[in-house]
Amino acid sequence: MKCLHHKTPLIESLPLSKILDSRVYLKLEALQPTGSFKIRGIGRACQIAISNGAQALVASSGGNAGHAVAFSGRHLDLPVTVVVPDTTPLLMQEKLRDEGAMVIQQGASWDDSHEAAVELARKKNAVYIHPFDHPHIWTGHASLIEEIKQSNLCPDLIVLAVGGGGLLCGILEGLYKVGWQDIPICAVETEGAASFAQSVNSGRRVTLDRITSLATCLGARRVASKAFDWIKSHPITSLTVSDESAVRAVLRFSDDHRILVEPACGAALAPIYEKLELFSTFKKILIVVCGGSGVTQQLIKKWMSQLDLNIS
Repeated sequence: MKCLHHKTPLIESLPLSKILDSRVYLKLEALQPTGSFKIRGIGRACQIAISNGAQALVASSGGNAGHAVAFSGRHLDLPVTVVVPDTTPLLMQEKLRDEGAMVIQQGASWDDSHEAAVELARKKNAVYIHPFDHPHIWTGHASLIEEIKQSNLCPDLIVLAVGGGGLLCGILEGLYKVGWQDIPICAVETEGAASFAQSVNSGRRVTLDRITSLATCLGARRVASKAFDWIKSHPITSLTVSDESAVRAVLRFSDDHRILVEPACGAALAPIYEKLELFSTFKKILIVVCGGSGVTQQLIKKWMSQLDLNIS
């Protein structure tokens, strides 16, 4: 099976290590060909769909998942249609079209686009590629942990952003596959997209009324059932941060490592930059820098203006 994702760099971050007085490592998924980790699992799901006879692919996504499906379709020579919500920036819609995908804008949120895409796939006799809730996707994302294992680094905490829960499920699958089932996870969301945190606090899966966060790539109003089930069997700390904290982290990270990431990725970086007490007992912390292709300097300025953050 042709590999559509890259083996990404794993580096130690001296700026972040200095903040925590521990060793902080970064898995730089922002350097994937589509700009985010999504290509790992989605690329695999697309390849399996083709091996099972798929003639066309349909996706629903506010950005990175759709980008991964469009990229996969172009490289595998299969037509792709991506249904995006109204919140999807023109920048991302253009990137999808550049990959050869047909883009249909429908719905106020990803959940609405998902329903439309499922129906469209049925009518077109195409295969629907879910952005986060499928075992093929989780297994693809698990390759990230296998790469870390091969590097001879064994962290004592993994920090990641959680939206629908696909990355979380993949990381956990990878941990158990390589025998690292004792490593705890810190799962971070922004306050306006915290479906996982609310589910953890309620003891049941919660469906948010709407997404109010700038981090639209975390914009699943309800997490995957598998992600919620993991709470019962693995040590997972759920954190929420403000949009302001996420955007400030994006800015600091661009200064520290010369890489632009989306606020969804900034959510995972923010607790480190804010030096939260819960990290004080860990000596080797790994952050999954999930990336995101829907970010530019102009968009960062726009987010700062919306949040009334100082622009200097």
